[in-house]
Amino acid sequence: MLTNQANQYGVVQIALHWLIALTIFGLFGLGLWMVELTYYSSWYLTAPDIHRSIGVIVVSLMILRLLWRLANPKVVPLATHKTWERKLAHVTHALMYVLILLLGISGYMITTAKGQALQVFDWFSIPAISFGIEYQEDIAGDLHEIFAWSLIGLAVLHIAGALKHHFVVRDNTLKRMLP
Repeated sequence: MLTNQANQYGVVQIALHWLIALTIFGLFGLGLWMVELTYYSSWYLTAPDIHRSIGVIVVSLMILRLLWRLANPKVVPLATHKTWERKLAHVTHALMYVLILLLGISGYMITTAKGQALQVFDWFSIPAISFGIEYQEDIAGDLHEIFAWSLIGLAVLHIAGALKHHFVVRDNTLKRMLP
């Protein structure tokens, strides 16, 4: 099924979930690696270009995922989920959505701080908007790093919860997000 059902996520939601999740961990690793590159590395300019371009795609997919989620039936929590688990899962998901959007905004602000457009591969560019913030690149860079670590921390919490339900509680929480 393409769309969500009351007891199972649809293939579109599942595909977007895993594609975004794996790409975010890849972007995080790429980000950690590229900030250590020296000016003389052949990747010094290429790695940030790839990071930015994939970041734009991830934010676009996240917006698509949010719209798809809003347009589809809500998957009902399992009876094994305690009230506090449901609330924690809801807050964690909401924070992850917000953090991905904030990462996109802060990344855009880093890239466009000096008035240059954000080039997405060689496909298109997103024009710079002047925010008039002194030290914009530095401030946005610091925020970008905080948002990235926060997102990874929440993702680890999310993964731990899914694994707990799969291996300890032994319910279908994880299976519902698998094809």
